[in-house]
Amino acid sequence: MKTYKGRGIVLHTLKYGDSSMIVYLLTDVGGRRSYMVQGVRSRTGRGSKQALFQPVFPVEFEGLEPSQSQQMHRFKEVRAGFLLQGIPFDVRKSTMALFMAEVIYRLIRESERNEPLFEFVWNSVAALDQMQEGVANFHLWFLAQLSRLVGFFPGNDHTEGCWFDIKEGLYTPVRPLHTLILEPDEAALLDRMMQTPVTELHTIALNRQQRVDFLNAMLTYFGYHLDGINAVQSVRILREVF
Repeated sequence: MKTYKGRGIVLHTLKYGDSSMIVYLLTDVGGRRSYMVQGVRSRTGRGSKQALFQPVFPVEFEGLEPSQSQQMHRFKEVRAGFLLQGIPFDVRKSTMALFMAEVIYRLIRESERNEPLFEFVWNSVAALDQMQEGVANFHLWFLAQLSRLVGFFPGNDHTEGCWFDIKEGLYTPVRPLHTLILEPDEAALLDRMMQTPVTELHTIALNRQQRVDFLNAMLTYFGYHLDGINAVQSVRILREVF
């Protein structure tokens, strides 16, 4: 059976039978892929595998190509990609991780290699894990940056006082006649989120209501282009925590 090596970010898991699960990964070798993992809840010493498959956990693996009798990829070997020191132990970061994983799981369906997207998600997990300040803004930055990689980031430069036309994907000095817009404050924040490095998120001062309003605006923006964003359940938790 043909083998290959790769890296992946855990997006979602489903229980399968008494001791197996299906693991959905965003991989560097083939976009989103599903893997059958057996024996994750067994009592024979292999149960520790389950700890690897939490939302956004990075893994490195040697995979097995599906055969004619097996529809899914499998792991020959799998281990942690790097050690997470913050996400598993910080409720704010674990909430962000759940949101990130669910957004990618809902929005990314392609099974083709997408190196820029994979590297962005992989590096975002590492950045969130190490972040000391600005965690409350991370999900807003993540959505703004993700828009670059899914093909509908703003098509022109921001100017002070302009609106953002979601339908056209453009900043505009004249308020559009329709309601699919970002107000000037939200448009300015979108531009700032796209220009600010993740290490500088603490410099963006927002209160809770501003975060909720901008999150809602970004969900409208994404929802116009990708229906899958409407199925993201962890949004409710974000609104409560941040």
